[in-house]
Amino acid sequence: MYLIVIAWLYVTLLMGLAEAFSSQGTVLGAVVTFVMYGVLPMSLVVYLMGAPMRRKAIRKAAEQAQTTFEASGSFVEPDAGRHSPGLPEEAAVTSVRKID
Repeated sequence: MYLIVIAWLYVTLLMGLAEAFSSQGTVLGAVVTFVMYGVLPMSLVVYLMGAPMRRKAIRKAAEQAQTTFEASGSFVEPDAGRHSPGLPEEAAVTSVRKID
């Protein structure tokens, strides 16, 4: 896959150089040609073609984390109650009586 990307970037680089050294061409036109015909399409192709590999890596990491979690044996049950957690025994802010 990368061979095709490298070859197409080489072709678009040569297109840009031909544009830059042409008597009617400009360097800005060469840069735009290289970016629009080379970099943007190939970045999209690499991203789309790499999706299955990324998906496989994510699945493998999740399975690895699951097996590591099961092997450790430190499973803690979450709080199953429907009540909100209470305040600690000692209040963080002491109450002060208003003096008239």
